[in-house]
Amino acid sequence: MTSTVPVATSLNKFEKLKAEKDGLAVKTELEQFAQLGWEAMDETDRDHRLKWMGVFFRPVTPGKFMLRLRLPSGIITSEQMRLLGDVVQRYGDDGNADITTRQNLQLRGIRLEDVPAIFRKLEQVGLTSIQSGMDNVRNITGSPVAGIDADELFDTRDLIRQVQDLITNKGEGNPTFSNLPRKFNIAIAGCRDNSVHAEINDIAFIPAYKDEVLGFNVLVGGFFSGKRCEAAIPLNVWVAPDDVVALCEAILLVYRDHGLRANRQKARLMWLIDEWGVEKLRTAVETQMGKALLAAAPKDEILWDKRDHIGVYAQKQPGLHYVGLHVPVGRLLAADMFDLARIADVYGSGEIRLTVEQNVIVPNVPDSRLEPLLQEPLLKRFSTEPETLSRSLVSCTGSQFCNFALIETKNRALAMIKELEAELDSPNNVRIHWTGCPNSCGQPQVADIGLMGTKVRKDGKTVEGVDIYMGGKVGKDAALGNCVTKGVPCSDLKPVLRDLLIQHFGSELRQEVTTGS
Repeated sequence: MTSTVPVATSLNKFEKLKAEKDGLAVKTELEQFAQLGWEAMDETDRDHRLKWMGVFFRPVTPGKFMLRLRLPSGIITSEQMRLLGDVVQRYGDDGNADITTRQNLQLRGIRLEDVPAIFRKLEQVGLTSIQSGMDNVRNITGSPVAGIDADELFDTRDLIRQVQDLITNKGEGNPTFSNLPRKFNIAIAGCRDNSVHAEINDIAFIPAYKDEVLGFNVLVGGFFSGKRCEAAIPLNVWVAPDDVVALCEAILLVYRDHGLRANRQKARLMWLIDEWGVEKLRTAVETQMGKALLAAAPKDEILWDKRDHIGVYAQKQPGLHYVGLHVPVGRLLAADMFDLARIADVYGSGEIRLTVEQNVIVPNVPDSRLEPLLQEPLLKRFSTEPETLSRSLVSCTGSQFCNFALIETKNRALAMIKELEAELDSPNNVRIHWTGCPNSCGQPQVADIGLMGTKVRKDGKTVEGVDIYMGGKVGKDAALGNCVTKGVPCSDLKPVLRDLLIQHFGSELRQEVTTGS
């Protein structure tokens, strides 16, 4: 298939660069770029088109690139994890990996001259980073315990793999879907707890019965951006599992050919829905598919509060458990990656799973290996029983590695949460999300307390600060939170968070703090 994207009458900067040269074209030029060096490269290729290959130039770390993988359903093997550990170990203090809020891994410290060799190694173990940036479909999310959850309704792993294969031509790159108006998110849930955050995806499939047949109701249009945030809305469509891939293809083609391209800030799918109405979108999708679609089931099966999967749980397979490990703000060093690979081999089946909360699951652990696993030194840091405030802490990359971030997030989030846990008894898990800028990679709008980086004035100087969001709900009654306080300097934030935790979430000052001892 080839792209049939219409040329917009007024092209913005990004539409111009795509019209001049498809992002996938750089695939054949990687060896040349590696020899040329990042400083001598064409800037448009370096700063933008390399993102079609999952390679991101980072001005805040010149010469050290980020590599974003594709891990459908967040599943990775021990062999793959070990190889990625080898990759980041090469770069010393600059090399690490971050688990993302889309069940994915981003590697940091990568040098351009090493990219061709890295890609050859990735291919050998069945990994790809193709079409993971810019105007492409991002990592496709699903339940992190698909296929092993005793209570799941549908194992979505194969469907998610099929959708990825469609979009990327099985990892080779697919120009049919490499020129969307903007980035695009897809999630497919087969569980009852909305583990995929369906409401923040451009397309979300959530389980629903129609005439006693299990399929999916479809939501469309959910997104975060610096300009606007919207929860997904019903398309009024129910599909059987066999139609999921075809429906994804049809929606993507309609969006590709009709999405708004003149103003990049108004190019996500929801803006097209605003202009057309959801019924026109549905009709266009039916025309693209060549058949009528069934109306949505009257109710879906998202009935539970959202689980975080941290701890030890029995699987549907007798005698096996999955063990959820808390990874503080999702940061992995090379040594951690080697350790996780070894643990997955020794105690499980050589499989590792990632969650949208930036944590890790080791599945398929037999009864006899459970206790030895729990005694592993790594589990002192990656705990199965973390403190209540640390447990649900999420953070984007922050200004340490990302040029979009207005503040540092990960290190600050960890330090502040430890201080708050030292001062407070907090009986309830509180989901605190940090994001460094309005692009909302840290998803503050779905948190109990969301912190969005900004610049503020204090004592006549510009300093790092946050806007505070509250009211985000996940699970069966998912809803986006709202900004309640603007412009709090980070230096003044801890007492503000402490008061919020006491007033709204049942935390109490520890006795030694109240007595001053």
